[in-house]
Amino acid sequence: MRFAMFEVEGRRGLAAEHDGSFHGMFADNESYPGELGTLIATGADLSAVAKLLEGGPAVNLAHARLLPPLSHPRKIICVGLNYRAHSSEAGFEEQTYPTVFARFATSLIGHGDPIQMPVRSSQLDYEGELVAVIGKPGYNIGKEAALDHVAGYSIFNDATLRDYQFRTPQWTMGKNFDGTGALGPYFVPANELAPGCRGLRIQTRLNGKVMQNASISDMIFDVQMLVSLLSEVFTLEAGDLIVTGTPAGGMARKPQLWMRPGDVCEVEIDKLGVLRNTVAAPR
Repeated sequence: MRFAMFEVEGRRGLAAEHDGSFHGMFADNESYPGELGTLIATGADLSAVAKLLEGGPAVNLAHARLLPPLSHPRKIICVGLNYRAHSSEAGFEEQTYPTVFARFATSLIGHGDPIQMPVRSSQLDYEGELVAVIGKPGYNIGKEAALDHVAGYSIFNDATLRDYQFRTPQWTMGKNFDGTGALGPYFVPANELAPGCRGLRIQTRLNGKVMQNASISDMIFDVQMLVSLLSEVFTLEAGDLIVTGTPAGGMARKPQLWMRPGDVCEVEIDKLGVLRNTVAAPR
């Protein structure tokens, strides 16, 4: 079961996959169940939502604009240096506590939307990542209960302007240019996947060439541990996104390789799909 938020000629809709095809409804349909973010935030039964959408017309997503599955999360919590090989290639010791920074919803784009090359920098780097979507709020969540708070998963490309990232010890500026945070194309409920997506493979390709290739199991802090540790500090709310870190193969490459206008970047995770975006020239 996979869900997609989409738009056709200005009309937003929600679709669910059934037997290999998507069926859905537009927001102006009286039976429309609501935006995916709202459904998750209110604790809706997603199986029942999928069943309702199956009764709607077929939706050809190839002819639609795919939106971020959750367009307005309250928090986008990102984790850096969370794969052992990436931490090593970047010259850091293995982390003993998560390196955390924030993204803002104004940076989000969907599958197929262009990643926007800004005017002020040319050091645009890719970062393929797994996203855990919080479905049940909590504070001080014990590790044994942590995965009960995850509604499902998606894919993220944490495209980063490296010179801006390292202008200060804090990474916020390099991580929040408008049009650089690709999310999607689908949301997959947690019960459709292995706990914490352990064992799934993540791969990033630039113009068809494999740049990153790793197992989700290579994370230093897995999804279960991240939910627990983050909630020691702040309340996790339904609809929050935890962007769990990127594998080796990015900025530490020699020679360094930045994305350019016209490039095509794809991030694929087993059972979640392929997030594909081109790079657009500065506006």
